[in-house]
Amino acid sequence: SELRIIMSQFENQVKAYVLFALPNGVGVEWTESDSWRKATSIPGLRVQQDVAEYESQLFGVKTSGHVILYSKKGELLFSGGITGARGHEGDNSGLDQIISLLKNSGKRQLESPVFGCPLQDSKQQ
Repeated sequence: SELRIIMSQFENQVKAYVLFALPNGVGVEWTESDSWRKATSIPGLRVQQDVAEYESQLFGVKTSGHVILYSKKGELLFSGGITGARGHEGDNSGLDQIISLLKNSGKRQLESPVFGCPLQDSKQQ
């Protein structure tokens, strides 16, 4: 829901991707969920499977719902959550920070709490 807010305001100004973890050993139906359907309904959002969780490992993402924002120059501007709690919708500092950064009026915030499910089995870490 928070990502829908961001995309409604900045759809033509950002390239946004949502990656759904597809761990080794599971079929593509793993990602067929309400969350997938909601994400694909957001205009301008690219929704993809993260096969073998390659991208999440590459970017150091360990929890679902983790958001990363880079500048056009590739500078990390934000890394963290955009919800106030797991399953929470509404005002929160992460969402406010992303919107501020996209309006070019915010300072980088390299960390924000992420509330979601662990992506990788603890045996893999």
